[in-house]
Amino acid sequence: MDTSDFRKPELMAPAGDMISLRAALNAGADAVYFGVVSMNMRASAKNFTADEMPGIAQLCHEYGAKAYLAMNTIIYDKELALAEELVKEAAAAGIDAVICWDFAILDLTMRHGIKAFISTQMSIANSAALVFLYRNFGVKRFVLARECTLEEIISIRGNLTTQLGEEAARIELEVFAHGAMCVSVSGRCFMSQIAFNQSANRGECRQPCRREYEIRDVRDGKEFLLGQDYVMSPRDLCTLPFLEKLLDAGIDSLKIEGRGRSPEYVSTATACYRELIDFYVEHKAQSDFTAQLDLLKERLMKRLDAVFHRGFSEGFYFGRQIGEWTGGNGSKATHRKVYIGLVTNFFKKVMVAEIKVEGAGFAQGDELMFQGSTTGVLSQRAETIEEAFKPVLMAEKNSLVGVKLEHVVRENDQVYIMVPVDQIENARQ
Repeated sequence: MDTSDFRKPELMAPAGDMISLRAALNAGADAVYFGVVSMNMRASAKNFTADEMPGIAQLCHEYGAKAYLAMNTIIYDKELALAEELVKEAAAAGIDAVICWDFAILDLTMRHGIKAFISTQMSIANSAALVFLYRNFGVKRFVLARECTLEEIISIRGNLTTQLGEEAARIELEVFAHGAMCVSVSGRCFMSQIAFNQSANRGECRQPCRREYEIRDVRDGKEFLLGQDYVMSPRDLCTLPFLEKLLDAGIDSLKIEGRGRSPEYVSTATACYRELIDFYVEHKAQSDFTAQLDLLKERLMKRLDAVFHRGFSEGFYFGRQIGEWTGGNGSKATHRKVYIGLVTNFFKKVMVAEIKVEGAGFAQGDELMFQGSTTGVLSQRAETIEEAFKPVLMAEKNSLVGVKLEHVVRENDQVYIMVPVDQIENARQ
């Protein structure tokens, strides 16, 4: 690829609450997407209120990032007035775009002067659909169907140029780069609705597909356990091992899934993809680029492996047949976070955090993780620990200790350590 024609893609990160929003921005996200109470595909996330949208937009813009409101559920007739109010408030707040797939929301965005991005829920998988929506509704950003292969994405980009000429450069292609995948077509599943009366298409999915099941022969009473391969529960998408192929394909935005996941997941995933994208742009022309890229990927994959995931998959990028299942319920992460306690004070002049140790203790040299709505996610090694102004090697449970830091944290920030899974029980004692 001629790097002079290369367009550096936007890196978009999820935010289910203010801590994750800060974590995403601090980790280098170019854009953040979030939901407001309802009408988004992560109703179980903490989400935000409409009143918080001006502050979200301002904070993102201070970081030089964009703020996108997800309104990507189906909309019922009785909700149209609320939908219009949310779109109006988003436009007034300075939100940069609304992610949607219901034509009622698309109409509202056009009437209230805010950009619309077509969600993957619409399953756009060909250039003709993009051209139709661009010409008739002015849509310029499309989150392609999850089932599109890399070859098909390249074809879509080429066909857009054929059909639109220079105008094709106005259209942006967005794809998922990392996070959970649903076994159904672009996530449009009815299993949760049938089992729990909570619709996945309303962001309420209870994920019954990811569980272990017993079946019974009604004639003879024989019972079987289904769960060895969890054939309705795909592994998580991870494109980092082949990210350069997506970059070369002319993708405009890479999206990380995970508004329902932890702040440390958001921070780690965003930081890893940020580092690889930047490395690609800055070092592509170097003679030893491939070898250095491989080493970087190896290091970053170890970081991704430490936070929540269900195992990793290439998704559909290299073909639509996929047989990569979770093999069990829950996270496959190599580490878990263990609660330490709270920051009760921060002495800025000497850069020392006072920590009330309420959970597990920690030792000198341990990596501490601070989380708070202003701090976001911050990790630092405890180089020194003091108790009652005397150095100690260990902070015991129920103690009050001071730890010198390089960055500011805040009162009431929560403190954790990341512990290898096989050491969890010992850490909690």
